[in-house]
Amino acid sequence: MRKLYLAFLFLLLQVTLASADQIDSLNWKLRVDTTRSYPVCLDGDTLFLIRAGVPGLSAQARATVISGRIAAFADEIMPLDSVRLEDAGIFTEVLASERYLLAVWDIDATAAGTTREVLAQDIAAKIRASVEAYRKEYSARNLLQGIGLSLLATFALVILWKIILRLHRTALARLQPRVRGIRVQQKEVVRADWIRGLITLVASGVRAFLVIILLYAYADFVLSVFAWTRPFAASIFRLVMVPVWLMWDSFVQEIPNLAFIAVLAIVTRYLLLGIRLLFREVETGRLELPGFYADWAHPTYKIVRILVIAFAAVVAFPYIPGSSSPAFQGVSIFLGLLLSLGSSSAVSNIVAGVILTYMRSFKAGDVVRIGDATGVVLGSTLLVTRIRTWKNVEVTVPNSVVLGAHVTNYSIQAHEKNLILPTSVTIGYDAPWRQVHALLLMAAKKTPNLLTDPAPFVLQNSLNDFYVTYELNVYTEKATAMIQIYSDLHRNIQDAFNEHGVQIMSPHYVADRGKPTVVPKDKWYAPPARKPGETGADV
Repeated sequence: MRKLYLAFLFLLLQVTLASADQIDSLNWKLRVDTTRSYPVCLDGDTLFLIRAGVPGLSAQARATVISGRIAAFADEIMPLDSVRLEDAGIFTEVLASERYLLAVWDIDATAAGTTREVLAQDIAAKIRASVEAYRKEYSARNLLQGIGLSLLATFALVILWKIILRLHRTALARLQPRVRGIRVQQKEVVRADWIRGLITLVASGVRAFLVIILLYAYADFVLSVFAWTRPFAASIFRLVMVPVWLMWDSFVQEIPNLAFIAVLAIVTRYLLLGIRLLFREVETGRLELPGFYADWAHPTYKIVRILVIAFAAVVAFPYIPGSSSPAFQGVSIFLGLLLSLGSSSAVSNIVAGVILTYMRSFKAGDVVRIGDATGVVLGSTLLVTRIRTWKNVEVTVPNSVVLGAHVTNYSIQAHEKNLILPTSVTIGYDAPWRQVHALLLMAAKKTPNLLTDPAPFVLQNSLNDFYVTYELNVYTEKATAMIQIYSDLHRNIQDAFNEHGVQIMSPHYVADRGKPTVVPKDKWYAPPARKPGETGADV
């Protein structure tokens, strides 16, 4: 029936066309394309090429159908010598016993530059050889042989892996104890532990490279010994090398841009060094700029450095590899949006820090009071100001809070010997105010770290219902000793008033007592207190 069908198609074509010459010139020759061919494959191996189509099938479709028939024949238990030829007149059939594989037409022979008989014999021989090789590759013997080779390869992998690890440990154990730092004129320029770290890093990199090569060779060998996995062996190489070559090609293309970025980085680096040298001269006082204070030099350098780096980054951005890609631009926009949404408070602190720098409200080492925090300024950055209180607690205050708060700087007046430390007591009307003044001044005279010039003075701030408020004002140039000065001053005030029998009405007064509420002098050193000079005395 198949032969009758093919013959019928051939006769139908003859009837449809005007003559045999028209068939050759208008139909068959149009189906031959010597520039394009389609392979007939078995297990990825090309057996022969199809360059011409036949009635009802294009050349590409014909190659696909033939490949499927040969693959089906190879998977069946059918002897190779069953492949035979049978002449059907207008074509030659290639059969496997009674199974139809393909037909060789005159147009195929014409495209191949030979005769139909020779071409059919060549195709049949190639089918036999390829099917024989295919069945051998997928035989149980080859499978067992592949398993044996894979076990040997696994054993070799373990041995080589251990050798690499042992060589790594041995190299580090022998090299690191011999490492010494690099010294220039008795000064250690490069520390020994840095060199040891570099050696460890290089050795680990070499170990990782060798392990990767070993694993790749192992995977390639194991996959190639089995016919089922052999195609994956080649794909592993492509998976590894194609990205490497793409990255290398991209790197080569970006060399001019990278060179520009490198030159820009070098120029920016030396420009910053020059700016740093300039501001260092201003900070040390060797260079004076009219209207520019020395304590402005360091923060101004930081601001200028940020501006220079930002300008260099803007210039370098178009030359960064991949900066023109939509992905890179999308990520840049996303990061910019995050920064703009999340940095509002940071920006306000930075602006406040710049303003505080040039307001010169305080500097490191000054004793200040900011809000509820009183202590010594440890330092001020563009974002925060750090203060150490009298209780040795470090407080970090945002610059925006500092700018909006009332700042009291005790050190400025202390440097000019004009810092006044006030303290108040309340004394009854029965005590002569001149005596009170004298007692307060006497207490101030006994207190260390106070100045005698300007001299202390007393103010009567208010005349209350039952007592008078006296304020003692003393001068000091040691703002950092404020807390101790107040403690000593209050002790001396208590001693002076107790010694002269003057009652202090603080903190609250209700009524007069039968005798003044004072501590007699003979009770000043009641146990466990000791008089000055005695063993263990602390007051």
